[in-house]
Amino acid sequence: MDPKSIRLGGSLEVPFVRELAREQLGTVPPRYVRPVQDHPIISDNSSLPQVPIIDLQSLLSGDSKDLELEKLHRACKEWSFFQLINHEVSSSLVDKLKIEIQEFFKLPVEEKKKFGQEPGDIEGFGQAFVVSEKQKLDWADMFYIVTLPTYLRKPQLLPKFPAPFSPWLENQPLKVSFVTHSLPAGRSITTLR
Repeated sequence: MDPKSIRLGGSLEVPFVRELAREQLGTVPPRYVRPVQDHPIISDNSSLPQVPIIDLQSLLSGDSKDLELEKLHRACKEWSFFQLINHEVSSSLVDKLKIEIQEFFKLPVEEKKKFGQEPGDIEGFGQAFVVSEKQKLDWADMFYIVTLPTYLRKPQLLPKFPAPFSPWLENQPLKVSFVTHSLPAGRSITTLR
């Protein structure tokens, strides 16, 4: 299957936020300003619901397996995502990836443009799901890439990818794949911490 022919969504091209910020504009462009009523007012965050936490080791074995499976079911049904702990992906690996991602975003815009989204696709550097010229946008750039399943990877992104990422993309998704396959059928991981 040709990964170039598979599209997970599309996005209109918009200016990179870093370039807009360097222009030293007097004000933030209106497209990036949200009305005051869009901003939640939170005076006490202690009463906010907490993201569900699922313990993979409890889910795979032990006396609490059924309880953890019920927590997973509720998390997927009510939240559509959860935080997974005890997944055996080392925290040093996650920290290393965070640092490498920060380094990527420090690159000059011209360098990051090499990884820009292609028309009609969301993978690459830019903003995702921009569908209208009037749509309000986030004041942030992003980089989105599919790593698993491997047949969905975009080969035009990987060979150009910065050196620190390339080995990670080749080897580490296997660890995440193990975690994903360890979960009951039909469940997926949103984030590893």
